[in-house]
Amino acid sequence: MKSLLSQISDTALKLKDIEFTISQVDNQWLGNEPSSESGISEVEKRLNVEFPSDYKDFLLISNGFAAPNDVEPTFLPIERVDYLKNIDNELIEIWTRDGISETGEELKRSILIGGIDEEQYFLIIPPDSKNQKWRYWKFASWIPGEEEYKSLYNYFEDVSDFLNQQMVTN
Repeated sequence: MKSLLSQISDTALKLKDIEFTISQVDNQWLGNEPSSESGISEVEKRLNVEFPSDYKDFLLISNGFAAPNDVEPTFLPIERVDYLKNIDNELIEIWTRDGISETGEELKRSILIGGIDEEQYFLIIPPDSKNQKWRYWKFASWIPGEEEYKSLYNYFEDVSDFLNQQMVTN
């Protein structure tokens, strides 16, 4: 995961699609300092969940990660992670009210790990009786519904591929 995040950082900084901080440019890294195991455990207790191992691995590499462009979310430090219903309940109500109740129900259970105050969210959805595994959604007003990923690593692979395509076309 660390090498993939490093590749994303390197490519995004070369593309210069958005402004990056002096620290990010100097360090060639869009991530933060790692989280601690205890910091992760505290939030798991607060939310009454055990996060998927790939998300915990990510946090132990970088406690949050800046958006590499204007179409990807900024991943939050663990201290800011919460259920979507506590952050943007209106979005859940809209999806539930407008006849897409299945999506609305999934949004109610989702945990926001990226994208606060941005046009796109990154959500993880705990397992339930229908889905035995954690689910990973990128959710944005400009995407018709959710964009689902097999894992957090799969999402970052997709981001890396997109950035590499941008390098070729620029």
